[in-house]
Amino acid sequence: MNIRIDNADIVAILALALLLALLLAIRFRPKTWLAIVMEALLANAAAFATVIALETLLA
Repeated sequence: MNIRIDNADIVAILALALLLALLLAIRFRPKTWLAIVMEALLANAAAFATVIALETLLA
């Protein structure tokens, strides 16, 4: 199974990551820089996993 990340996928990853980061920031209200960085990493990982899962389902 070949998984190809195209430009549309990169845009989807960025949009999902920004949305997830915003939702996590609203929900947990981080107070330290470490918490902000951890939320951003979590949001990026979730967005990347979502796009990969969608690609595998559509392949």
